[in-house]
Amino acid sequence: MSLTIGRGPLGSHPAGRLNFEPPPRVVLAEPVGRRVRAVRGGETVVDTDDALLVHVSDDLPRYALPAKHVHVESAPHPDVDGHVTVEWDAVDAWFEEDERVLVHPRDPYHRIDTFSTSRRLEVAVNGTQMAESTRTLALHETGLPVRYYFPRADVRLDRLVPSDTTSECAYKGSARHWSARVDDDELIPDIAWSYDDEVRREGEAVRGRVAFYTERVDLTVDGVAAERPHTPWSR
Repeated sequence: MSLTIGRGPLGSHPAGRLNFEPPPRVVLAEPVGRRVRAVRGGETVVDTDDALLVHVSDDLPRYALPAKHVHVESAPHPDVDGHVTVEWDAVDAWFEEDERVLVHPRDPYHRIDTFSTSRRLEVAVNGTQMAESTRTLALHETGLPVRYYFPRADVRLDRLVPSDTTSECAYKGSARHWSARVDDDELIPDIAWSYDDEVRREGEAVRGRVAFYTERVDLTVDGVAAERPHTPWSR
């Protein structure tokens, strides 16, 4: 999902091929280029224009902060001299300039594109149809399988049950989840999600639409069964 994780070019399962063999552990440190702040208890405890974004194999990017600009518990950064790390949850909120940063620092190598598609897409769970549409939005996100977002009018909402599960994406915002009621006795948890509230810029195009975990459902594209991808969300 970034330069050095998952199916990224320097991740453990790259989607493409390099013309050289990278070392087992890759470290890239580059300037963030924006003011980075952290707030705890109403007080600013980190404030710097000189933060670095550090990419390390099999890990999400993290800030390396000049020690002199940090006034909260920290630890020396193992890869960047003179810099420290602060645990993400050690503060109440992180900001780049005046925009709040959620979950983890945003990765400049992470891209999200959405495309309208007229392909006929059908979703079924244990043989029960959940959605059918020729007007989905295909969301392509770095290192992830394509996700198809269905208009709610094309989803069997009568077979979806709101779940207590929520998740946050650094790029798209907060998602609510849905479980599938395939018959009176069987409820399959968390097979779909939607971005309805607290949506970030990259999620605006799919706000209010419903996407299904293609790792857990049967997806048919123009009459051809799609292979289930293997991801951390597979069950």
